[in-house]
Order: sequence, then structure tokens, then C-alpha cells
Amino acid sequence: VQLQASGGGLVQAGGSLRLSCAASGRTFSSYAMAWFRQAPGKEREFVAGISGRARSTGYADSVKGRFTISRDNAKNTVYLQMNSLKPEDTAVYYCAADHLYGTWSTRSMDYWGKGTLVTVSS
Repeated sequence: VQLQASGGGLVQAGGSLRLSCAASGRTFSSYAMAWFRQAPGKEREFVAGISGRARSTGYADSVKGRFTISRDNAKNTVYLQMNSLKPEDTAVYYCAADHLYGTWSTRSMDYWGKGTLVTVSS
């Protein structure tokens, strides 16, 4: 599986962005998908995850109520809608795929895409 994230950019605090992650392959719906982020000088951290059929989602406490993960299996794409952005959301955002739902750690994800930079100005 190859993953390509896009949609990052510069936005003011309080604004919104939608990230997209396009996946190759015909078995996209068999993978749980997740977004991680890595801020400068910090470790990569889990942001949001979604099961293969989109029946289950999970979020980091820091983004609950502001971010929404979704997927379109017909388009092999997963999205991250980010609202009410804060300067502390500034990071490189990565999408990742895993055969298992719920094991949201950097060590367990099977595939990673290149990141897209999100910068939130105050």
C-alpha cells in the first residue's frame, strides 16, 4: 500500500483545513487508517483512527471535538477535517495504514505516507 497525504498549509488560529490521504491498491477497505503528527522536537503522536468500514473511530484527547476522520473507500481516500485549529496543532501530519484497528502506535502501523505540513499561526 502506498499512501500520499496532501492538504497541508498555513492557516490562522481558529481556522480549518482538510487533509486527504490517497492510497493505492484494491484492498483499501481492509485497512484501518490513522493520522499521526510530529511537531518540531517532539515524538510522532496519534491523532485519529478509523476502521476499514468506518464503523469505529478514535481520537487523541487533544483533538476530540475539533477534528473528524472519515474515509471514502470508493476513492481509496481517508480525510482529516481539522476545525478550530490552534498553534499547538502545528506539525507534519502523516497518514498510516494497519491491518488491525485500535493499535495506534508508531511501531504497529504497517504502512506510512510522506507527511504534509500544517502550520497554525497565532
